[in-house]
Amino acid sequence: MADPTTPFDLVILGAGSGGYACALRARQLGLTVALVEEAEVGGTCLHRGCIPTKAMLHAAEVAEASRHGAGMGLRTSFEGVDVPALHAYKDKVVGQLHKGLVGLVTQSGTEVVPGRGRLVDATTVEVEGRRVTGRTVVLATGSQARTLPGVELGPRVMTSDGVLRIEEIPERVAVLGGGVIGSELASVFAGLGSRVTIVEALDRLVAGEEPAISKVLERSFKKRGITTRTGARVASVEAGADTVVVRLEEGDPLEVQLVVVAVGRGARTQDLGLEEVGVRTERGFVPTDERLRTDVDGVRAVGDLVPGLQLAHRGFAHGIFVAEDVAGLEPAPVVDVQIPRVTYCDPEIASVGLTSAQAQAAGHEVASSTYPLGGNGRSIIRGTSGSITVVREVDGPVLGVHMIGAGVSELVGEAQLMVGWEAHPEEVASLVHAHPTQGEALGEAAMLAAGRPLHAHA
Repeated sequence: MADPTTPFDLVILGAGSGGYACALRARQLGLTVALVEEAEVGGTCLHRGCIPTKAMLHAAEVAEASRHGAGMGLRTSFEGVDVPALHAYKDKVVGQLHKGLVGLVTQSGTEVVPGRGRLVDATTVEVEGRRVTGRTVVLATGSQARTLPGVELGPRVMTSDGVLRIEEIPERVAVLGGGVIGSELASVFAGLGSRVTIVEALDRLVAGEEPAISKVLERSFKKRGITTRTGARVASVEAGADTVVVRLEEGDPLEVQLVVVAVGRGARTQDLGLEEVGVRTERGFVPTDERLRTDVDGVRAVGDLVPGLQLAHRGFAHGIFVAEDVAGLEPAPVVDVQIPRVTYCDPEIASVGLTSAQAQAAGHEVASSTYPLGGNGRSIIRGTSGSITVVREVDGPVLGVHMIGAGVSELVGEAQLMVGWEAHPEEVASLVHAHPTQGEALGEAAMLAAGRPLHAHA
């Protein structure tokens, strides 16, 4: 334990994606670090978010594939879910990653301070009666699941946190919210055998994506037996012993065994002492400048606390940026529009950069082209439908790439390079992509955007 009279270079409040990334990079740069965490190192992403939900999604994909083996000449069938074994698989994945992460943090020389931290002043965090001081304090407390006003959580009404501990697979499920989390959880339950209805107040699913992607997703969900009710607002949720009734402002009510509330996440800023110290909040979030500085000198904020995309890899990037900035390396700020976004439903959605509407609103003269995955050999083999849309400046660089289809999450790295390095489609079209791969489809989309398609019509 460090001498308590000597301030750390960084005191980081929260050991989730942003916090531990900041700690590890700061230690690489020779800074002293105290990492305050009231629960587990790894935070929501590792223990209640990204990793366990994707493990359940993978299990659901395997279950879905087992139902359709006959189409490939395979005698497969789906006989049901061993829920305790499913959780054991999920927990094993989480445990393996957690053990590795704790080892990294320990070996780095970061001092982990267990307990709930609260700001006392701009340089001091109090943790279980101990005061830890730092030349810079980094707020990295992450986010928590939101609920709807008037909706009481319980055994049959839960957020994504509760889904990770579910004891049985219900026959019928209503998912309230058709954004990223709602679409992913709908995929989980449909794959595991539930009849799913998504209720979304907006006029389409995943409303932050290109409208064409929403249409493909809704068609794909319909084929999988997932019902979508868009433009629908919840009036009440009434839970009984065995069923839950979801009443809508218009239309017939839904009677289900489980309601999943998936209406987004709010920043975890309550009872941190922010107001007393002078750290401004807006709608629960902590506004910062482009260098992630709050209104209080010496206090930074990273990850889900900061208004914008709520993504673990954004938190990683924020944490690394702050460590390097404090160390005097003068890194370039993290720009949200260049951060890749993935929705891990079936089919997957992956995008980076501006949509056509966003690009036009920003004053760009836009050309948009779409390559259907129906022309890609590997996609046909995998039985997926979907597309890749390239949004470009007329006679200029790629402004955005928007994809839907099985496996497109693995293509978004190259798409990010296209947007981040302001590549022209003509430059990407000259690269050789392996055949047959889905990555080849991204090359074909660039060729189409460049006006010289090979396996598509201009």
